[in-house]
Amino acid sequence: MSETPADTRSVVVEREIPHPPEKLWRALTQPHLIEAWLMKNDFQPVAGHRFELRGDWGSVACQVREVEPNKTLSYTWGALGLESVVTWTLTPTRTGTHLRMEQAGFRADQQQAYRGAKYGWQRFFGNLEQVLARID
Repeated sequence: MSETPADTRSVVVEREIPHPPEKLWRALTQPHLIEAWLMKNDFQPVAGHRFELRGDWGSVACQVREVEPNKTLSYTWGALGLESVVTWTLTPTRTGTHLRMEQAGFRADQQQAYRGAKYGWQRFFGNLEQVLARID
Protein backbone atom coordinates (compact mmCIF):
# COMPACT_ATOMS: atom_id res chain seq x y z
CA MET A 1 0.00 0.00 0.00
CA SER A 2 1.31 3.44 -0.86
CA GLU A 3 -1.02 5.40 1.40
CA THR A 4 0.58 8.04 3.53
CA PRO A 5 0.05 7.92 7.30
CA ALA A 6 -2.28 10.93 6.98
CA ASP A 7 -4.73 8.73 5.06
CA THR A 8 -5.04 6.09 7.77
CA ARG A 9 -5.02 5.66 11.53
CA SER A 10 -3.46 3.06 13.78
CA VAL A 11 -4.42 1.39 17.02
CA VAL A 12 -1.38 1.04 19.27
CA VAL A 13 -1.25 -0.89 22.54
CA GLU A 14 1.94 -0.99 24.60
CA ARG A 15 2.51 -2.92 27.80
CA GLU A 16 5.37 -3.85 30.07
CA ILE A 17 5.07 -7.62 30.49
CA PRO A 18 6.97 -9.36 33.32
CA HIS A 19 8.03 -12.29 31.11
CA PRO A 20 11.00 -12.78 28.75
CA PRO A 21 10.57 -12.18 24.99
CA GLU A 22 10.91 -15.94 24.29
CA LYS A 23 7.81 -16.67 26.37
CA LEU A 24 5.79 -13.91 24.68
CA TRP A 25 6.97 -15.14 21.29
CA ARG A 26 5.52 -18.59 22.01
CA ALA A 27 2.17 -17.04 22.96
CA LEU A 28 2.18 -14.97 19.74
CA THR A 29 3.19 -17.82 17.40
CA GLN A 30 1.93 -21.18 18.72
CA PRO A 31 -1.59 -21.91 17.41
CA HIS A 32 -2.98 -23.45 20.64
CA LEU A 33 -1.72 -20.45 22.64
CA ILE A 34 -3.01 -17.93 20.06
CA GLU A 35 -6.40 -19.63 20.35
CA ALA A 36 -6.31 -19.23 24.15
CA TRP A 37 -5.99 -15.42 24.00
CA LEU A 38 -7.11 -14.35 20.52
CA MET A 39 -9.03 -16.74 18.22
CA LYS A 40 -8.98 -20.16 16.60
CA ASN A 41 -6.36 -20.16 13.84
CA ASP A 42 -4.08 -22.08 11.49
CA PHE A 43 -1.10 -19.78 12.05
CA GLN A 44 2.50 -20.68 11.22
CA PRO A 45 5.39 -18.23 11.86
CA VAL A 46 6.56 -18.38 8.24
CA ALA A 47 6.72 -15.32 5.97
CA GLY A 48 4.12 -15.63 3.21
CA HIS A 49 1.97 -18.15 5.11
CA ARG A 50 -1.75 -17.43 4.70
CA PHE A 51 -3.88 -18.14 7.75
CA GLU A 52 -7.29 -17.45 9.19
CA LEU A 53 -8.39 -16.25 12.61
CA ARG A 54 -11.90 -17.49 13.41
CA GLY A 55 -14.27 -15.96 15.96
CA ASP A 56 -17.98 -16.33 16.70
CA TRP A 57 -18.67 -13.26 14.54
CA GLY A 58 -16.73 -14.46 11.47
CA SER A 59 -13.15 -14.73 10.32
CA VAL A 60 -10.08 -12.66 9.55
CA ALA A 61 -7.98 -13.43 6.47
CA CYS A 62 -4.29 -12.95 7.26
CA GLN A 63 -0.88 -13.40 5.71
CA VAL A 64 2.43 -13.39 7.54
CA ARG A 65 4.68 -10.55 6.34
CA GLU A 66 7.66 -10.56 8.70
CA VAL A 67 9.04 -13.01 11.26
CA GLU A 68 12.06 -12.16 13.39
CA PRO A 69 11.93 -14.62 16.32
CA ASN A 70 11.55 -13.01 19.75
CA LYS A 71 11.62 -9.53 18.15
CA THR A 72 9.08 -8.79 15.41
CA LEU A 73 5.98 -10.41 13.97
CA SER A 74 3.84 -8.77 11.30
CA TYR A 75 0.80 -9.98 9.39
CA THR A 76 -2.04 -8.59 7.31
CA TRP A 77 -5.50 -8.48 8.90
CA GLY A 78 -8.41 -8.39 6.49
CA ALA A 79 -12.01 -8.51 7.73
CA LEU A 80 -15.29 -6.75 7.06
CA GLY A 81 -13.74 -4.38 4.51
CA LEU A 82 -10.73 -3.57 6.67
CA GLU A 83 -7.29 -4.12 5.12
CA SER A 84 -4.77 -3.56 7.87
CA VAL A 85 -1.41 -4.76 9.15
CA VAL A 86 -0.75 -5.94 12.70
CA THR A 87 2.85 -5.61 13.90
CA TRP A 88 4.14 -6.94 17.20
CA THR A 89 7.45 -5.62 18.53
CA LEU A 90 9.16 -7.25 21.53
CA THR A 91 11.91 -5.34 23.32
CA PRO A 92 13.70 -6.94 26.28
CA THR A 93 13.71 -4.87 29.47
CA ARG A 94 15.34 -5.32 32.85
CA THR A 95 12.13 -6.84 34.25
CA GLY A 96 10.70 -8.63 31.20
CA THR A 97 9.53 -7.35 27.83
CA HIS A 98 8.10 -4.14 26.40
CA LEU A 99 5.37 -5.40 24.05
CA ARG A 100 4.06 -3.07 21.35
CA MET A 101 1.22 -3.94 19.00
CA GLU A 102 0.23 -1.67 16.16
CA GLN A 103 -2.70 -2.30 13.85
CA ALA A 104 -2.27 0.14 10.97
CA GLY A 105 -4.54 0.92 8.05
CA PHE A 106 -7.87 2.23 9.37
CA ARG A 107 -9.37 4.65 6.84
CA ALA A 108 -11.36 7.72 7.93
CA ASP A 109 -14.63 5.97 6.99
CA GLN A 110 -13.83 3.02 9.27
CA GLN A 111 -14.60 4.63 12.63
CA GLN A 112 -16.57 1.62 13.86
CA ALA A 113 -13.76 -0.79 13.01
CA TYR A 114 -11.23 1.57 14.62
CA ARG A 115 -13.24 1.84 17.85
CA GLY A 116 -13.86 -1.91 17.84
CA ALA A 117 -10.13 -2.60 17.46
CA LYS A 118 -9.24 -0.18 20.27
CA TYR A 119 -11.64 -2.02 22.57
CA GLY A 120 -10.84 -5.50 21.28
CA TRP A 121 -7.07 -5.26 21.60
CA GLN A 122 -7.35 -4.16 25.24
CA ARG A 123 -9.39 -7.30 25.91
CA PHE A 124 -6.99 -9.50 23.92
CA PHE A 125 -4.02 -8.10 25.85
CA GLY A 126 -5.77 -8.99 29.12
CA ASN A 127 -6.32 -12.53 27.83
CA LEU A 128 -2.68 -12.72 26.67
CA GLU A 129 -1.41 -11.76 30.13
CA GLN A 130 -3.59 -14.50 31.69
CA VAL A 131 -2.20 -17.09 29.23
CA LEU A 132 1.39 -15.98 29.96
CA ALA A 133 0.76 -16.41 33.69
CA ARG A 134 -0.37 -20.03 33.08
CA ILE A 135 2.40 -21.30 30.78
CA ASP A 136 5.99 -22.13 31.75
